[in-house]
Formats: sequence, structure tokens, C-alpha cells
Amino acid sequence: MSTLVYTDAASGALRARRFRIVVCAGPDAGLARVLDSGSLLIGTHSNNDLQLADKSVSRYHLELKLREGGLHVSDVGSTNGTFHGPARIQSVLFAGPARLRVGLHTEIEIFPDDIAVAVPRFAGDRFGEAVGGSPAMRALFALLERAAPTEATLLLEGETGTGKELLATAVHRLSARARGPFLVVDCGALPADLIGSELFGHARGAFTGADAAKRGLIEAADGGTLFLDEIGELPIALQPQLLRVLEKREVRPLGENRAHRVSIRIVAATHRDLAAAVRAGQFREDLYFRLAVVRARVPPLRERAGDLPLLVRHLLANLGREDFIVPEAVLSRLAAHDWPGNVRELRNVIERGVTLAMVDLDSSTTSEQGAPVGAVPRDVLERPFKEAKGLLIEAFEREYLVHLLERHRGNISRAAQEAGIDRNYIHRLVKKYGIPVERER
Repeated sequence: MSTLVYTDAASGALRARRFRIVVCAGPDAGLARVLDSGSLLIGTHSNNDLQLADKSVSRYHLELKLREGGLHVSDVGSTNGTFHGPARIQSVLFAGPARLRVGLHTEIEIFPDDIAVAVPRFAGDRFGEAVGGSPAMRALFALLERAAPTEATLLLEGETGTGKELLATAVHRLSARARGPFLVVDCGALPADLIGSELFGHARGAFTGADAAKRGLIEAADGGTLFLDEIGELPIALQPQLLRVLEKREVRPLGENRAHRVSIRIVAATHRDLAAAVRAGQFREDLYFRLAVVRARVPPLRERAGDLPLLVRHLLANLGREDFIVPEAVLSRLAAHDWPGNVRELRNVIERGVTLAMVDLDSSTTSEQGAPVGAVPRDVLERPFKEAKGLLIEAFEREYLVHLLERHRGNISRAAQEAGIDRNYIHRLVKKYGIPVERER
């Protein structure tokens, strides 16, 4: 059973959840245990983790389980009961210290005893497919490497295009769920009236057009990891259902009365300040704390300009063009750019540079052969027809979209109306090419 880790809200440090259990009254006074993972059974039978001699205690009396919010205490059907003060309890979550009476004579104290988790320096410059050698990225990689093998819910915070999906993929591959599915849901791209069905599934006849039952992505991710990108865009009406998934590990498809058990780990990502969204009433506070068990900030590219040469080499290698030489003068220009689209924007600039035999931030410049951008470079003409056509279409799409959005000052609805295409298609192209725009509210 893995350690339950979390990010301390006050210090930002990584800590491991644990509780100390001490018998403070009764025949077994002085016995103590530390619970730092999984669960602990208390009773008189020798199979218990904490065996008591008090005959008024049942053979299997009490079970304690570590949870993200504290310690879950359950009476497992004892004869003489478990009491917290005057109240007999069946199932309670304690976030802080508590004193319990077990049976007739024994009293037990539980209190938090969390410890700091050492995050060793990350030695390399790669975490999965994510690349970075700057101190900020090494610190991020070290945190994620430490959190990956645990079951802790993870929230990645950072601007669009910083590589949050790559990081989530690497976390999944380093976890015990690596052999299970890794599914991605972009909460910002799905239409509001469809996202509930996509996530939770639906029964046949649940709504107009639901001609067949549909298995939701949460259930499809059973045994693996579900990556919820742009979680801040999830409609507030659906947030209680996601909270139920996190708290009870069960999902109820739309139109069904029966809940389905699921075993998933959730990694979420957002470009928004969710804490501010909570204060503004735009995001549920209880869901936020369930998602932000471990928080990790992904720095924007402008804060780690020293990583640019490494990133450029990595992106060229991915394109199979290690031979492509980027002059120092061009690298200097790249470093001076503020990269509002972050690594995604850099990737598209590199792809365009390789395709059109140039690396330039100004789409109106000429290529190395002196031909205008509108002309087809010889390097492209020498490729197979399908590949060459695809490269030129991508170059056209990006340039057309940039100019279209510039004319409408980033307003996607007006741009879609002028171009005669669906606004969701523009959203997908914006994300594909790392074009920075303000989200419409």
C-alpha cells in the first residue's frame, strides 16, 4: 500500500499523512501504533494490527483507514460499541485529534502525526516526454516523481501549452496503474450539454437522442488514470457528480439509479486560478480540495528561457531532423520572445521552420532560399505527395487562423461566423497550434 501524500496548503511542502494511535486507558494502556498507509484493525483476535486484552472489546471491533481528509474510523459491528464523547459512532472521518472509548474500559487517542516527505534533487532533464533542465523544472520533476507511485489525486496548474498532459502521462506510467488505461478529457473543448454524458455515461432513453446506453469515460478508465484537462471549465452543475466519484469511487450514469464502482486515479489540470474561482463562487470548494491533494505548478516557458536550446534539440529530434541547425542568432531571438503559447507555440514554430526551411517568429519573412512564405520550398516538394500536402495545409491553417483572430481581437465566436466554420473547430485548432487567445466568458 502506497503512502498517502499531500501538499501542505500553508508551506507548499509535500507531506505524508499518518496518525498515531495510543491506548490511554484500560488493561492495555501504553500500547501504541503508527498508521502511515492503508488501514489498521483493532480487537481482541490475534489477527488484528492492534490486539487488546480487554474482554469487553469485540474480536474485530474497529477499523481505521487513512484518507485524504484525515482518518476514517468505522465500528465493524462490535457488541459494546465505539463512543466519541457521549455519541456512539458507526463511521466518522476525523481530521484532527480525537479520544474514543472502545468497549467498556478501553480508551484510545488518535492524533495526526504527519511528516515531511523528502523530495530529492532530480538528476536528469527529462520526465517522460517532458524536457527541462532549469531549477524550476527539476524541482517540478522531483515532486512528480515522488508523488507518481502514490494514489494521491494530483492538480497541475499552469498556462495553456506548458505540457501538462505530457506530465500527466509520465505520472501514469510511473504509477502502479501503468498497465491500465490513460484517458484524456478536455473539459474546455466539450460542449456543456455533452460533457456530462461523456464523463458519466448515460442509460438508454436518459434524454432525447439517447437511443442506446453509453459507457462514460470515468468508467472506461477503471483500473487506470483519468486526466481531466482544463478542469476549471467543468460546469458547476456537474461538479457534485465528480465529487462523488472522488469521495466514493463510484459513478452513476445519467438516467440510472444504480451506481457503478470504479478504481481510478484522477490527475487534473487547469490554466485558471481555482482558489480564486472558489472565492468567486464559480468552483466548488469541496471539489477543489479533493482535486488539489498534491498541487504542482508548471512554469511558463518565459520563466525558463534557459531551457530553449534543450527544447529545440528535443523537438527537432522528435521530427527526425537532428541534422537541422538553428543558428545562435535565431536562438537568441527565440529567447527574447515571451512565448504566450508556451512549449506548444515553440513546437509549432520549430515544425514550421523545418517545413519551410526557416526558423522565424515573423510569418511574413522569407525562407533561407529567398522564396516568400507563399511559395513552396524545394524541401517540401521533394517529399511524398500526402506528407507534403499535409505540411502545407497545416502551415495554411495556422497562418489563416492567426490573421483571422487578429482581425477579431481573439473573439472566437465572431471569427467563426466570418470564416463560416464551427467555433468548436476553431477551439481545436487554437489548441493544436498553441495560438494564445482569451477564453470567452
